[in-house]
Amino acid sequence: MLPDSVRVISGPGCPVCVTPAGYIDAAAEIALKNDAQLLTFGDLVKVPGIRTSLEKARAEGAEVRTVISPLEALKAARENPERKHVFLAVGFETTAPATALAVRHADEEKLANLTFLPAHKLVPPALEHLVRNNCKVDAFIYPGHVSAITGMAPYRKLAEQDVSGVVAGFEAEDLIRAIFAIIQACDRGETFCLNLYPKVVSEEGNLIAQKLMKDVFEEEDAAWRGIGSLPASGLRLRPPYERFDAWKAYDIVMDAREQEGCLCGLVLTGRMEPQDCPLFGKICRPENPSGACMVSSEGSCAAAYRYSMGETT
Repeated sequence: MLPDSVRVISGPGCPVCVTPAGYIDAAAEIALKNDAQLLTFGDLVKVPGIRTSLEKARAEGAEVRTVISPLEALKAARENPERKHVFLAVGFETTAPATALAVRHADEEKLANLTFLPAHKLVPPALEHLVRNNCKVDAFIYPGHVSAITGMAPYRKLAEQDVSGVVAGFEAEDLIRAIFAIIQACDRGETFCLNLYPKVVSEEGNLIAQKLMKDVFEEEDAAWRGIGSLPASGLRLRPPYERFDAWKAYDIVMDAREQEGCLCGLVLTGRMEPQDCPLFGKICRPENPSGACMVSSEGSCAAAYRYSMGETT
């Protein structure tokens, strides 16, 4: 529906897609070597690591259980006090508050059989990385649900650096409205920072969620799949909650290598269209993904495959 003069490209907005490949291997190792039950969001199960996936680890005997909330991890730990449980804590600011809440409850209940494997990412450092590396875009479409937590402050800061963007919802009408607003503002030649999702996003964001995250987590440098390490872009548990840190409890160190042959990093940073990847639609398909972007329903490659190939092959 868009004119040829308008091009929408991918960014690192899929939380599963930016989770490092080595994280998957670390989680599988915990389950296979320590007889711990992994509790994870469903779209992480098929994501390839460097050596394995959670799906393959399950076939090898690992217990991998899908949940829709970290609060389900609390329930599992309560109901099975003799069993070790590990919640795979991934996602952006959208899911980090729920993890923080679960950690706090685990602390209050003194649960000794539940730990968390944090890999939460923060969106503003990724945006700043793209800007520093001369990302050639006229404007960003900022993530609506993340912005519900952060508020508009990170984007106002970018606007001061002459970086434009619009916060939008996820319905087709929301996105069309955002693109139209961007075109109008670009035609006027102005720098802009617009909130077109006011029913969900406020100027200050969710202050309760922000405080909860700050109380439980502290920022750290973190690895992003296909991008590398970004300063202060991840979250680790603060010292009062370190006993719930699975990295320390199981003495696991994440392999920092990238997944061989996968070009998700180029797709995630807008330097390649999914269809331009030599693996796309051939070796890499939803039923046999080579990279995370083909797994998650939010992944650019999965969307491109579904709407350009998948419905007819």
